[in-house]
Amino acid sequence: MPRTLREVVFVDGVRTPFGKAGSMYAETRADDLVINCIRELLRRHPELPADRVDEVAIAATTQIGDQGLTIGRTAALLAGLPRSVPGYAIDRMCAGAMTAVTSVSSGIAFGAYDVAIAGGVEHMGHHPMGEGIDPNPRIVAEKLVDPSALIMGSTAENLHDRFPEITKGRADAFAVLSQQRAAQAYADGVIQPMLVPVAARSVEHGWGLATADEPPRPGTTLEGLAALKTPFRPHGRVTAGNAAGLNDGATACLVAAEDVAAELGLPTAMRLVSYGFAGVDPEVMGVGPVPATEKALRSAGLDIGDIGAYEINEAFAVQVLAFLDHFKIAEDDPRVNPYGGAIAFGHPLASSGVRLMTQLARTFRDHPEIRYGITTMCVGLGMGGTVIWENPNHTDAEAAR
Repeated sequence: MPRTLREVVFVDGVRTPFGKAGSMYAETRADDLVINCIRELLRRHPELPADRVDEVAIAATTQIGDQGLTIGRTAALLAGLPRSVPGYAIDRMCAGAMTAVTSVSSGIAFGAYDVAIAGGVEHMGHHPMGEGIDPNPRIVAEKLVDPSALIMGSTAENLHDRFPEITKGRADAFAVLSQQRAAQAYADGVIQPMLVPVAARSVEHGWGLATADEPPRPGTTLEGLAALKTPFRPHGRVTAGNAAGLNDGATACLVAAEDVAAELGLPTAMRLVSYGFAGVDPEVMGVGPVPATEKALRSAGLDIGDIGAYEINEAFAVQVLAFLDHFKIAEDDPRVNPYGGAIAFGHPLASSGVRLMTQLARTFRDHPEIRYGITTMCVGLGMGGTVIWENPNHTDAEAAR
């Protein structure tokens, strides 16, 4: 029988402070990070009965150890959700949390769920990228991909090769801007409400409370970045300063059918418009957001001129610059990552998609003149993901409904 699709809304999102890999969370379990996020969402929204949560989808890139055992289900149980609430795990590398959101959103639109929790976690201190994997040797031996496709920093160097106009100087300048914007966002009190404090244990120092991101370097300068080594290639262009670091952290968000959110009294921070995932040459995975965005725009019947806000994951500065150059957007455009990005905050792989969404929701709240925004990111092994959102605070958006 024919079905009517339902509107899907982003209710709220939170995250832990992000740490440097194996630093402030060295003795904290990965699953405890995401459990804190789920509990915080429930604490912030007492209007949501716990038994109205229909699904918990949690992403992790390395699904072993304290990130294994179907983490969506185990985290739901440990967070105190009723045993009737199911859960599952997702892996799309860096776009894990983004895929968790689009997956449960599709279920909501179809009518399978009313309310769901989606998020991601990555403890790179416990589980370095690539731990425990066994790539089929044919993928390289049969030249399906270049060996550099398996090393993310090398793919960024390849992207510099493909677009020689994206110089190391431009990448460093963008990195400095990210650090400056992140510092300003902290000074303005923008980031703090997105964070859930985490009690972090240390055998040597006892218990502490993580309340702020550890990776930002607000004093970053062009001169300092110019002196950094290029670990992926002699005389290369990718450094620890113009790329996201290795990090630990978790995110989670609430998504719901719009009518159910209204029924329960849940706020609407954003409406889902469309999404798209696309594949590209694995050797230049950083260009993935371009076709993914084009796909999402086509699906929505929009063009890039309709987009008033961008949250682009800064895995590498060159990847963001390739996107901006393609769409003829200035690299210092105030619509792009206005509160800073992963170069400053960090990129705990599978968790980052929801960080982008939470920051876009803040932009929507503060700027009702903006109607549409996107969250987009490159994905390892040659992919990109983009989600287009609508600002419910925009007058024209309401009039059109």
